[in-house]
Amino acid sequence: MPIDINPSILSSDFADLRGELDKISTADMAHIDVMDNHFVPNLTFGPPVVERIQAISPIPLDAHLMIADADRNAPVYAEIGCASVTFHAEAAAAPVRLARELRRLGAKASLALKPATPIEPYIDLLGEFDQILIMTVEPGFGGQKFLDVCLPKITRTREAISAAGLEIRLQVDGGVSAATIDRVVDAGADVLVAGSAVYGADDAAAAISELRTLAAAHTH
Repeated sequence: MPIDINPSILSSDFADLRGELDKISTADMAHIDVMDNHFVPNLTFGPPVVERIQAISPIPLDAHLMIADADRNAPVYAEIGCASVTFHAEAAAAPVRLARELRRLGAKASLALKPATPIEPYIDLLGEFDQILIMTVEPGFGGQKFLDVCLPKITRTREAISAAGLEIRLQVDGGVSAATIDRVVDAGADVLVAGSAVYGADDAAAAISELRTLAAAHTH
């Protein structure tokens, strides 16, 4: 399966979202970090802004919802057209029901786990999701240092997906860069979220291309 590169617009210039989205038009999806200042100690934007981003983005949206009460709040992001909606296991009372609702509304359903949340309680539920997101930093802020202690969890998740014979994407978000991408791909990730590694570069398209090349070199 090819490696997808999904740049996070959290590191972009919010005053020029159209221009910043155009910079990453060669990426697979735009990663949209939605934060509510409850689930995480930061605030970004909600449905009205994401709906506008959806209208002007040259590539599909991958909405990462770092928000409380995901069961009630997540479906609206599928309704406004996000191609993939990721909610946190820690914020969902009924993750399977929510995943099925997101799929019914036309979005892919993705389950995110914070660094300290184990994958094991969700292994029997993997078939209900299109993607699992392993956070390799504490959610809430961009530009954090990659946590190597999360690598074994990425590997265990990939092994569980393979053992079940499932076609599920395994996304990693947090500190992904040219310096860490080899470890992430070797551990089994196939969707990589990169924020500052893309938007901090002089040429975002060139940075995306470099990450693709580095990832391909470690694809088994």
